[in-house]
Amino acid sequence: MQQTTRFIGLDVHKESIVVAITAAGETGKATGYGTIANTGAALQTLVKRLRQAGAASSATLRFCYEAGPCGYGVHRTLTALGEHCMVVAPSLIPRKSGERHKTDKRDAAALAVLHRGGLLTAVWVPDAAHEAMRDLIRARLAAVRAVRTARQQLSAFLLRHERVYPTDQTTWTKAHRRWLADQSFTEPAQQIVLEESIEAVRLGALRRDRIDGHLRAQIPTWSLSPLVRNLCALRGLDTIASAGLAAAIGDPSRFASAPDFMAYLGLVPSESSSGPRRRTGAISKTGDRHARTLLIEAAHSYRLPARIARNKLAAVDAVPEAVRAVAWKAQTRLCRRYRQMIARGKPKPVIVTAIARELAGFVWHIARLTASD
Repeated sequence: MQQTTRFIGLDVHKESIVVAITAAGETGKATGYGTIANTGAALQTLVKRLRQAGAASSATLRFCYEAGPCGYGVHRTLTALGEHCMVVAPSLIPRKSGERHKTDKRDAAALAVLHRGGLLTAVWVPDAAHEAMRDLIRARLAAVRAVRTARQQLSAFLLRHERVYPTDQTTWTKAHRRWLADQSFTEPAQQIVLEESIEAVRLGALRRDRIDGHLRAQIPTWSLSPLVRNLCALRGLDTIASAGLAAAIGDPSRFASAPDFMAYLGLVPSESSSGPRRRTGAISKTGDRHARTLLIEAAHSYRLPARIARNKLAAVDAVPEAVRAVAWKAQTRLCRRYRQMIARGKPKPVIVTAIARELAGFVWHIARLTASD
């Protein structure tokens, strides 16, 4: 019996999954199959029924669904059953510009048809341990944002009442905290706002530091621990930042070249060209926003002359010689390039972005060296 391939589009929601099916060689729209519960048992029943169907008894089943808030549970269930499942990048799904009707059935049918035509782009699916580390890193990022928000709210409250800390001094230091403690208001309601705002900053910082400690404790047991250690040799990257980049990279083999990794992080210029005219614009800002921000922040450190700082000696000594050579090459090149762009009068944001883009290339190089060990 000739084997056929059936393509199944899944529109996944919290409690339900809408299913549509089409087959290789067919044309036109996919056929709606119905709606099932978003449970492992329901998916197992779906696969069993598709296998038992007369025309599908010898068919290859290929499932697909959009990456979204429901995570990778559907993918893991289907792959555990021995089925092929693609998790699709939502931003890269081809869409008709004139389409004005959107329903779950249409979305599932469109996924099945596009999968049949090979027009979908898959995302990399991490294993359970890697996803757990990603969740911990996201929790830390949320804690950092909460501290930033609490500080901004406190500063805005004080500014409204003309309580301004001297601009030539650094904020959120011990001296600044003493200054905050000396502030008082005659109105009881405003004093309550002040005390609660200060407490919100304190509790937020404690939560952030607590999650930092948990993250540092988990890194040695992580499969990407060697990559985190090696990335720490780069200037501007500490253990926490290196862990964030390692979580974004995942499997280094999925990036064939450094430009591919730069494009994934959204650090390459956007382009709008037609005919002989070529026009480039700001960076695309696609992909992992957190990883891109880490590289932008690290790029600021290359404004200073190349050297191995005292607090970096242990991290550099802990990596293999090949990684150390790449890290030093990155530092000498990027520090020199920073000075050259300053001399040419380039705006600082442009310089920092360019340095971050090249730094991404060195990160990719170290990731490939680590994977080959």
